Amino acid sequence: MAQENSKQKPFYLTTTLPYVNADPHIGFALEIVHADIICRHERLKGREVFFTTGTDEHGQKIFQKAQETGQDTQAYVDHYAEQFGKLKNLLGLSYDAFIRTTNAGHKLAAQEMWRRSLAKGDIYKKKYKGLYCVGDEMFLKDTDLVDGKCPNHPNMDPVEIEEENYFFRLSAYQDKLLAYLAQDGVILPEWRRDEAIKFVAGGLEDFSISREIARMSWGVPVPDDDSQVMYVWFDALTNYISTLGWPEDTDENFAKFWEGGEVVQVAGKDQVRFQSVMWQAMLMSVDVKATDKVVYHGFITSGGQKMSKSLGNVIEPAALVEEYGTEAVRYFLARHIHPFEDSDFTLERFKDVYNANLANGLGNLAARIMTLAQTHLESPVEAGEVEIPAEYSEAFENFEINKAADVIWERISLLDAQITDTQPFKVIKTNPEEGKELIAALVVELAGITKLLTPFMPATAEAIAEAIKENKKPENLFPRKD
Repeated sequence: MAQENSKQKPFYLTTTLPYVNADPHIGFALEIVHADIICRHERLKGREVFFTTGTDEHGQKIFQKAQETGQDTQAYVDHYAEQFGKLKNLLGLSYDAFIRTTNAGHKLAAQEMWRRSLAKGDIYKKKYKGLYCVGDEMFLKDTDLVDGKCPNHPNMDPVEIEEENYFFRLSAYQDKLLAYLAQDGVILPEWRRDEAIKFVAGGLEDFSISREIARMSWGVPVPDDDSQVMYVWFDALTNYISTLGWPEDTDENFAKFWEGGEVVQVAGKDQVRFQSVMWQAMLMSVDVKATDKVVYHGFITSGGQKMSKSLGNVIEPAALVEEYGTEAVRYFLARHIHPFEDSDFTLERFKDVYNANLANGLGNLAARIMTLAQTHLESPVEAGEVEIPAEYSEAFENFEINKAADVIWERISLLDAQITDTQPFKVIKTNPEEGKELIAALVVELAGITKLLTPFMPATAEAIAEAIKENKKPENLFPRKD
């Protein structure tokens, strides 16, 4: 890729941290694969990248789940953190850091966040009574309720809780948040920014940031008050800077990638008030720069229904990888799941797409061209510098990675048509020199496709690039599934 971007500021990207109360599902695989593709693209442009993910391991849900299973809570979260850690190899991920919120360094950072916010006058203690959703780990307002329940967890009854907690003075940041959200590009897609502005403009209420240790002991201790632990969101959100070494002023990663870099977060569409309101206010409170951009993706449905274990329609990435391979899963999530809107995922659709676009498409094309090259060319073809299509770069700039993938498959289709039109397999018999020129031209085009493919399917791109370098047919990349 072009190197003129190498002098751009460093690029920092983080996913949200999944809750460790169940095995990884395809919804989080979507988020982390999209994040990985974006980071690989930025690296190929010559940018210095820091890509982080991890696990959110505190809170009432996790505490209750561990008790239900009769396990020690730390042992419980250790097990699930390991399952999420396995995604790195399973999905071919290239992240630089994996943070756990039970790490000692993170706990110290969360406590420092608390101290600085308290010193700013943004934390106070009061008695509170309200409806609490265990699923979201948050108190609900009457306006949040749908038929008396949390809209995100309609199968769970909110619990009425009365206790004395610490609160964060979110209401003090309404004007600053509106000014932040007024900036173009701070949220994608645009309608999520409208959603955030509407939420903030409607009036902000201070939110509870602690729980009584007597009721829920699994959390980061509140500094100087051994009767309370931090609310899971206040603790977990801090990971985005603790993973960079904050609050150590001398830590080069925080200075380079957060203070001096472009900061991008990816998150699900249900995270808007947490990531673009609560977290930004927390950053403002401790005088740390706000996130440059948050990109919100939709949900994956199955057969038109939300995935749930009770419906039996949950799709696990491990099972897909076992059947089709890592690269096929990355391809489907990149091109056939919309980056911003809800998308449907069924095994039947996955199989159809795999056969049509990978087995019969990319895999067959690479095999045809390199078989011709191996048979008729005496030495490997020098592809030269690859020119990146403007529409490909523009799609990445807008985080529309499905459109960038479409550019690749349009080229695959055109190259297939070029073989049909020029028929080098026939020309080589009557005019060997012309036939060799046609085959070499096909190899050059294949090399261009391979370069564009690298962020999406790095192992496949490497296999094709190696075949071109050695002038031989690659192994069967995508065996057809009957």
